[in-house]
Amino acid sequence: MQTGFATRPAIVFGAGSADDVVAAVSYAAEAGLPVGVQATGHGVPGASEGGVLISTRRMDSVRVDPEARSVTVGAGARWGQVVEAAVEHGLAPPNGTAPSVGAVSYTLGGGLGILGREFGYAADHVRSLDVVTADGVLRHVTADSDPELCWGLLGGGANLGVVTGLEIGLMPVARLYGGALAFDGGAVDPAAVLRGYEQWARTLPDEVTSSLAALVYPDLPQLPPHLKGRYLLLIRIASTGSAADGERLVAPLREIGPTVSDTMREMPYAESPSIHGDPDFPHAFYGDNVLLSGLDVDAAADVLALAGPGAATMHVLQLNHLGGALARPAPNAVPYREAGWLLRLLSPLDGTDVETQRKVHAEAFGLLAPQALGRSLNFVFGGNDRPEGLYDPETLKRLAALKATYDPANLFRRNYSVG
Repeated sequence: MQTGFATRPAIVFGAGSADDVVAAVSYAAEAGLPVGVQATGHGVPGASEGGVLISTRRMDSVRVDPEARSVTVGAGARWGQVVEAAVEHGLAPPNGTAPSVGAVSYTLGGGLGILGREFGYAADHVRSLDVVTADGVLRHVTADSDPELCWGLLGGGANLGVVTGLEIGLMPVARLYGGALAFDGGAVDPAAVLRGYEQWARTLPDEVTSSLAALVYPDLPQLPPHLKGRYLLLIRIASTGSAADGERLVAPLREIGPTVSDTMREMPYAESPSIHGDPDFPHAFYGDNVLLSGLDVDAAADVLALAGPGAATMHVLQLNHLGGALARPAPNAVPYREAGWLLRLLSPLDGTDVETQRKVHAEAFGLLAPQALGRSLNFVFGGNDRPEGLYDPETLKRLAALKATYDPANLFRRNYSVG
C-alpha cells in the first residue's frame, strides 16, 4: 500500500455494490466534483483531491466458472484472492507478482503478469466489464456490445468510468518451474550479472518470463540474514516448462558467479508469489518506468550504478524482459507492445522527498532515452504527476475521442487525462 502521498477528498463513499457506485458518481456529477477511485491503496487516486473518493475495497467478490475457464471479480478483489480461488480448479489467472494488488485496477492499466511472455497482458484476457460512466449509468461492456469503449477501458485506466467488476479468462496452469537466483553485488560485478542476464534472455522461449532486480536491502531484523544490509542482484524466473527443461535453461545463469541463494524449483501455482517476494506491508515510495525498444547494456549498467550502493538514498531497480505474447496485437488500448524491455525504478521516501527522487529518475531514464518508447501506466507509483509518454499518439487520439463521448465534463480528472 502506498503511504507516500496524502489523499484529501471532500467526501469518501465506501461502496459495497455497483448501485453504491452509481449513487456516488451521480452525486459527484450533480455537485461538479472530481471523482477518484481506490481499491487497495497501491496507487494514488489523485483526482479525488477536494472531491469524491470512491473506495471499492468492500467489493471483493471472486467467482470462478471452471467450465468457462473464467473468473468474475469485484473491483476490490486482490490478486491473492483470485489465485487462491482459481488454483482449486487447476487454473491460473494472469496475475501480477504481488498478491495484495487489486486485480481490476491492475488489469485496467494493462497488467504485466508472472507468465506474461507466454500469455500476454491481463487486459488481453478480459471478456466483459461492468462500468459506471460519468452519466451515472451502469453498463455491461463486451467487445461485441461496445467494442470501442471496451478497447479504451482496457489500458486506459480509470479515466472513462468506475469499473465495478470484470470477467477474465483463466489459463490451464496448475504448476510452474520458478524462483530466483541472488548474486551478491559486492562479490560479483553487477554489470557482469546484467550482461549475462541480457545475453541469456535473448535465447528464451515464450514460456519463460523473467526479470532482474537490484537493491540494497535495509538492515532490518525482520529480514533473513542473507539479505540484511546486502546489495543483491536477483534474477527471477517463471516458466510453465518442465523442471528438467528449466534446469537446463537456468544453467548459464549459474555460471555467472556464486549465488547467495538459489530458490529455483518446481512449485504449485499457488506458491508463485514467492518468486518475487513483494512486501505486503504499507510503505512510502515514488516510482516510475520506461519502456524500451531494445537494451543498451552499457547505458543500463550506468543506470545500475546510479541506483546502486553509491546512491544517496535507496532505490529498487527492476528490468523486465518483454516480448513473446506481450508483443502480439490485441483489441485494447495497452500501448507500446513492440517494447522489448521495461525498466522500473522504485524509490522509498523515508528520509527524502519526491523532488529529490524525481531528479534521480530523470537522470536514470535520460541515459536510456535513445531506446525509450514511453511509460507503463501500471508502474507510475506517484509518477502519474505527468502524462508524457503514457500513450502513443494514435492511442491517445482514440482515448481522447472516448473521453469526449463518455466523460465530456472530465469528472474522472486523472493527472494522465487524455481529454
